[in-house]
Order: sequence, then structure tokens, then C-alpha cells
Amino acid sequence: MKYSPFLTLAAAGAAFAQSTVPAYGQCGGQGHTGSSVCVSGHHCEKNNDWYSQCVPGSVSSAPTTIKISTSKAPVSSPTTAITKPPVTASKTTSTSKVATTTAAASGSFPTTSGTKFVIDGKPGYYAGTNSYWIGFLTNNSDIDLVMQHLASSGLKILRVWGFNDVTTTPTDGTVYFQSFANGEATINTGANGLQRLDYVVKSAEAHGIKLIINFVNNWTDYGGMAAYFSYANIKTNAQWYNSTKAQTQYQEYIKAVVTRYINSPAIFAWELANEPRCTGCDLSTLKTWVINTSKYIKSIDAKHMVTTGEEGFGPIAGDDGSYPYQLSAGGSNFTANCEVPTIDFCTYHLYPESWSVTPTLEWGTQWIKAHAKACSAVGKPCLLEEFGASNNCTIESSWQATALTAAGTGADLFWQYGDTLSYGKTSQDGNTAYYGDELYDCLVTKHIKAIDSL
Repeated sequence: MKYSPFLTLAAAGAAFAQSTVPAYGQCGGQGHTGSSVCVSGHHCEKNNDWYSQCVPGSVSSAPTTIKISTSKAPVSSPTTAITKPPVTASKTTSTSKVATTTAAASGSFPTTSGTKFVIDGKPGYYAGTNSYWIGFLTNNSDIDLVMQHLASSGLKILRVWGFNDVTTTPTDGTVYFQSFANGEATINTGANGLQRLDYVVKSAEAHGIKLIINFVNNWTDYGGMAAYFSYANIKTNAQWYNSTKAQTQYQEYIKAVVTRYINSPAIFAWELANEPRCTGCDLSTLKTWVINTSKYIKSIDAKHMVTTGEEGFGPIAGDDGSYPYQLSAGGSNFTANCEVPTIDFCTYHLYPESWSVTPTLEWGTQWIKAHAKACSAVGKPCLLEEFGASNNCTIESSWQATALTAAGTGADLFWQYGDTLSYGKTSQDGNTAYYGDELYDCLVTKHIKAIDSL
């Protein structure tokens, strides 16, 4: 994602009309019309111009949960070198038996044909978007409204967060999917757990929307790899990739999610992680993890596609040599990961402003063309999975046009979708296009017309 999300666990379900804002609810920011008074024991803390939230403690005390990052980590941010952690055994528990889909839903499973995606049996170019927060909503009508708006707009693919990890188990009904409290890993399959994701899948099936669901975050928002640290006795993301205990639980979580929706045609693809990086690592670390994890998913579910969720770092034929094209950028090699047989298509993101490369428009155009050529050479479609340029319609629509005509890229998903739900507007992180607004018309309505005219 461009930013580590500013909307936290309870904020998505908070009612803006309340006289006091609940824990982690929105209490300020541009366009906010609700209360700025936090529930007892919390204070309103500014994350950015668009979003302030209620966090634990007084103004002078530090929050008791993982701090929310308010900007994208630069690709050059240092990471501690790998030190292999000790391996210990630990029992994994679950709050309830995992419910699996018992009958195949109607419809065909998305797949690929060369460098094209095939949805509902039709190969072509597709458009979509990102909504990290939809699985954390507690009002089913809000989820249905989003799906209805996506479908009526002509968008077919929605990427959602399939992770929501905590280190302290909530007692107030806050939605979470996995807890690492008190040294135990617990997968929450209850009403405030994966059953929320169940409804997202159900609604997507009803509205013809295809979902990309990922399993962990590189960043600390919604837990991420850092949520595993204390449990697995590790200290860095680099260690996470090599920790037997962390990887065993990660695969247990993957199994819990994948088996729930193994027969659903609403699943477009399973995604290993959101923006996996292993900066400072040997290149074999990330590639070995990609190979092992994708093989594991395919061993459970051979029906659905699998992809990486990576940003596209590493050298590509004809690149300009700027930092994102260097092997040191994220500890990964885009082309090498793309070639892994159990990876069905390749993802790349585009945030020149956050990556400190200029000029924004021209550099982004070159980035798209370079990755499209790389995917064509491998014989798999590329997905421009996230992109943003501070809500600049001219730049972002130009990138869409380039992706549409650059053979090798089969779809694009703008970051991020916004809507007005039962509690008010969803998060504005500086790159949100709200349903029906001018930017949405630019990035969606006009883009769908261009796709349909092919």
C-alpha cells in the first residue's frame, strides 16, 4: 500500500454520530464531521491532515498498541541483517472449528491465458481497486453497498486484507483474525473474526466481484510480520522469513483462510503478503520463501491462482538504473520471483513520490513499460496492483492508459477505493478516490470506457 493504513481495527465500524468516539475511531481530519471526544482512557492523536484517531492513554502517554505508521517506508530504509532464531515448538489453538465451503459456488474460477487474465471465461484487460478495510466492517449492508458500487462501475477485481493480527486480544468486540497474546497463536473464526471475511466473500459472489486476499503485512499495520515477533522469539522481518516457528504459524493461518473459500469463484487469487521486503537479505531468502509458500498454497488449493504481492523491485531489461531497480531495494528480484512455476501472475506497485524518484509521470510510465516487457518475456500477466500520485488525475489516468496499451500488463488496481457508508466516509489517506466524485470519474468511469472500446 502507498501508506500504512490510517484506519485501524475499530474505526471501520465506528458510528460517527456517537457523542464519544470509541477506541481507534476517527476523531478528526479534513472533512470529518463527527465527534472529536474520545472514549474514556483515550485521546485524539493526529496521524495526518486527513485522519486523527482515538488511541489509548493521555496526551502525554504512549499508546499501548503498535504505533500506526503515517508514511510509506522508503525503499532504502535499513533492515537488520538476518540472524537465524532458535526454533521452539508451540501449540496453535483456534476459537472455533474452521468452517469450509461445502458446495462449489456457481461460476468459473479466474485464470490466465498468456499475458491476459480470464474472468468468467472471458480473456481481456480488467480494472479494479483496493479496499484494505472492508473485511473489518461489522455492518453487512455497508459491505453490500461497496460491492454494488464496484459492480455498477464496471470494476471486477478487489484486493482486500486477509490478515488482521493483534498481540493483545480485544475484549470489546473489535474485529481481529489472529491473536498472538500471551505466547499463543489463536486464529479467530468467530463472529468478530474470519466470519467478517466470510461475508465479504459471500457479497463478492453475489455481485460478481473477484477478490485478491493476502495473508500478512510487511508493515506493522494490522499486526503484520511484527505481530509474530514475540511469539516466535525474533526481532526483524528478515528473521521472520527464516523462523520455523513463524513460518509454521503463517502456514497454519493460510490453511485456515484458504480452506474456507476453496470452492468460491469469487477468489481471484491468494497473495503471499502485502509488499514483502527483505532489505539487506541475501536474494535467496525472499525467493525461497516465495517458492515454499506458493507450493504450500497450491498443495491445499489447486483451483485458484497465487501471486506474491510484491512491489516490483530489482533489475529489469532496459531499466534506468534508479534505486527501485536495484537488487538492494527490497531484497528481491522481480523477474526471478515472477518465473517461479507456482506463481501464476506477477504484481508490481507504483509510488514514485514515496520512492523519491522523479519526474513522477515520466518515471512511472517507464516503470510500467519495463515491467510489462518483463512479464511478456516470462509469459505471465503483470498486475499493476497499486498506484498513486497524490490524487493527481492527469498522472494516474496517464499511467492507466499506458498499462492498458503495454502488452504484458493484464489489469490495474488503483489505491484506494473510498465510499460513504452507514457511519460516514471511509479513510482518506491522500490517495483515495470516493465513489461518484470527480477523481472516481477520472480513474474509473473513463478508464472502463477505454477498456470497453478495445
